Amino acid sequence: MTNVVTKATGGTAKPVGLLYIEPDLQMRDAGAGTALADSGLDAAFMADLLSACVTHERCGLQLYRSVAARTTVDELRGQYEHFGEETTRHVEILEELISASGGNPSYVSPAARATEKADSALVEATWALAGSVDVPTAELAMLEAVVLAETKDLANWQLLDMLANQMADGPIQEQLTTAVAEVLAQETEHYGWAAGARTKMLFGMATGGAEPPATEEIVDSTDMNKEELYATAQELNIEGRSQMTKEELAKAVGEAGGEAR
Repeated sequence: MTNVVTKATGGTAKPVGLLYIEPDLQMRDAGAGTALADSGLDAAFMADLLSACVTHERCGLQLYRSVAARTTVDELRGQYEHFGEETTRHVEILEELISASGGNPSYVSPAARATEKADSALVEATWALAGSVDVPTAELAMLEAVVLAETKDLANWQLLDMLANQMADGPIQEQLTTAVAEVLAQETEHYGWAAGARTKMLFGMATGGAEPPATEEIVDSTDMNKEELYATAQELNIEGRSQMTKEELAKAVGEAGGEAR
């Protein structure tokens, strides 16, 4: 797994505008000659998109390591470390997918460079005001960076799910489908937890430590997809949910009272 792409790790990039790339490291069409060319989708765009997606996961790993090392809240640290471990696997999955297609996991597309710039700013926002803000504000800044990172993470994997369904049948389509099945449920949990933790933190600050009220709703699991079932299982704190099939999740949600909460 590559954490930081450099020339030494086999990095290549697409020259655009004033950006200079050494001639032997230039990659003008990263999809050409790969299995993506037979996917039924725009191969060059898909190669650039996968480059941006794996870059966001790599940056997310750095974010989790950074905030886990600095938070003073044990509960937050535990989740940051846990999600960081899962994000490590997400990087590996995308690198394996790119390699299997015949591409270079160290290719940096223009979209990947823009992603890295934005994600670096997220990490910077968690420490730039160190020494000039109180501890609760510092904790909130770290948590909100995670919320923003996970919002894009979830959107990326939802998009990859849709694109997998549009691909022509073949090994790459099968591998992407398998990857989505493993990762999308985890990203749903990551985002759900982060957004909920932010609400809990801000509500507690405003009320002197009170818990936000539970939301009453009726959940019909019969029409829910796996990601929605997983999110409900996460809310119900059902153990072992990340290893469950859709049918197992539906049964567990029903048994835990998800049909009428």
